[in-house]
Amino acid sequence: MEEYSIVIDQVKKRFGGIQALKNVSMKVKHGDIHAIVGENGAGKSTLMKILSGIYIKDGGTLHINGKEVHFTSPGQSREHKIGIIYQELALAPDLTVAENIFLDDLTSGKKIINWKELNQKAAKVLSRLGFDINPEEKVGNLSVAYQQMVEIAKSLARDVKILILDEPTAVLSEREISILFSQLKLLKGQGVTILYISHRLEEIFMIADGISVIKDGESMGDLDPKTCTEDDIISAMVGRKFENLYPPLNVPQAEEILRVENLSTRALLRDINLHVRKGEVIGLAGLVGAGRTEIARCLFGIDRMATGTVHKNGQQITIHHPVDAMRHGIGLVPESRKEQGAILAQSIRENTSLSRLKKICYSLGIISHQRDKKLAEDYRQKLKIKLGSVEDPLSSLSGGNQQKVVIAKWLNTNCDLLILDEPTRGVDVGAKAEIYNVIHELAERGYAIILISSEMVEVINLSHRVYVMSEGNMTRELTGDEITEENIMKHAIPKRALA
Repeated sequence: MEEYSIVIDQVKKRFGGIQALKNVSMKVKHGDIHAIVGENGAGKSTLMKILSGIYIKDGGTLHINGKEVHFTSPGQSREHKIGIIYQELALAPDLTVAENIFLDDLTSGKKIINWKELNQKAAKVLSRLGFDINPEEKVGNLSVAYQQMVEIAKSLARDVKILILDEPTAVLSEREISILFSQLKLLKGQGVTILYISHRLEEIFMIADGISVIKDGESMGDLDPKTCTEDDIISAMVGRKFENLYPPLNVPQAEEILRVENLSTRALLRDINLHVRKGEVIGLAGLVGAGRTEIARCLFGIDRMATGTVHKNGQQITIHHPVDAMRHGIGLVPESRKEQGAILAQSIRENTSLSRLKKICYSLGIISHQRDKKLAEDYRQKLKIKLGSVEDPLSSLSGGNQQKVVIAKWLNTNCDLLILDEPTRGVDVGAKAEIYNVIHELAERGYAIILISSEMVEVINLSHRVYVMSEGNMTRELTGDEITEENIMKHAIPKRALA
C-alpha cells in the first residue's frame, strides 16, 4: 500500500435504477501519470467525482496515500490535496485571470485584497506554466484555449499532491499541449500523482506510465503503454476490434459545390481561396487561432466578409446571415456543440426538427407531432443513434450520439454543403469511428464536406484535400501523398516561429 497514492477497491455507485459503477478497482503509484480510458458513459467521470468528493460512493473502499477515506464533500477531498480540472470549464467570465486563479483565497489570509500582490502571484503561476496571459485580463475576453490554461493554472496554484485532468487538451493547440505535457512531467518529477482522462489515445502513449480501462462501470484491467498497442486499448474499451478506424476514401464527383475567392475579414482572414466538389471532404488544418473556425463562421453568415466572393453550385451568392446560408444549402455543425449546436434540455425529437419546422407543420403552421416523431425516428435509424426514446432530453445521450443528432438537424434541411467544426471533440474512440462512417456515407451520397479538426490524424485520414492555414492565411493546399503530419506542421507554424 505504501507505494500507491491511490487504491480503489470494488467501488460502486448507483443513481436510481442506473448502476453507474458496478465494480471498479485500480491502483496508482506515487508520482505516476495514470491514464483512465473508456467510452462515454463508462463511468470515468463518476469515479472522478467520487475522488473529488462531489459524489459519495455506495460501496467499496478508497485509500489515499495509505489511509482509508470516505469523502462526503469536495472540501474533504481538497484537504487530502486532491485537485481536479473538469472538461467543462468552471470559471467566472467577468472576473480577471488572477481573481479566477485565487478565487478561494483572494486576500491571502488578510482583511483586504492586495491587487498588486495578487496579480504578481498569478503572473508567477502562469509563467511557470509557460503561458503568456495577462493576469488582469477578464477571463470572458480570452479564447476557449486560453480559458483552459487558466483552469489548469487555477488548480496547480494550490499545492496539490493528486491532480485529476478530464480531457484537458480538447481545446489546446499542438504547442499548448506540448507546454502542458512538459508541466505535467515536471509535476510528476516533484512527486505529484496525475490521473489523466483522454479520448486521444496518441496522447496516452506520449505521457502515461499506466492505463486503466473502464467499460460499463466495471474495471477491464490495466495495460502498460510501453507494451500494449492502440488496438489493445480500443478492444478493451469497446469489447470488439476495429479492423480500420477510418473508412476508405470515396471518389469525389466533378461537379463543384462551393468556390471561395479572395475572402478576407477585417479581423483575421486574408485572401482565402478554396473549392469543394460534390462528394468531397476537404480538411482545414492549422494551429488554434489560425482562422479555420473564422472561415466556417463567414460561410455560415455569422461573421461578415470584408472582401471576396462565394459561388455555390456555379452561382455567385451573398451571405449576410445564417438564414442566407441555410437558404443556399449550407449547414454548420459548430465547434461548441453544447453552447451553439443543440438545446440540451429539449428532446431529441425537437432538436432534430428545429432547423426546418415547415417540414413538419400543417398548412396553418401547426406542428404535426406525428411527422415530427417520424422524422426523428428516421434519422435515428439512418445515423444509428443510440437512444431510449426520441422524447428523452438531448442531454441524456453520450457526446457522440449528441453530435449525431446535431448532424441530423442539418441533414433535415436538405443542405448539400456541410461544415463540420471539431466533429469528434469530447467523444470516445467508438463514437469517433461511428462519426467517421457517417462522414464517409454523406460524402458517398454526394454531400460536399468541409472538415475542421485539431486532430491531424483525422484530417489526414478523412480528407481528399487539405488546406493548411496560419495566422489567417491559406499557406498550402495538400493532395494525395502530400497530406502528412510533417507537411501540415511545416505550413501551419508561423514563419517567425521557425526563424
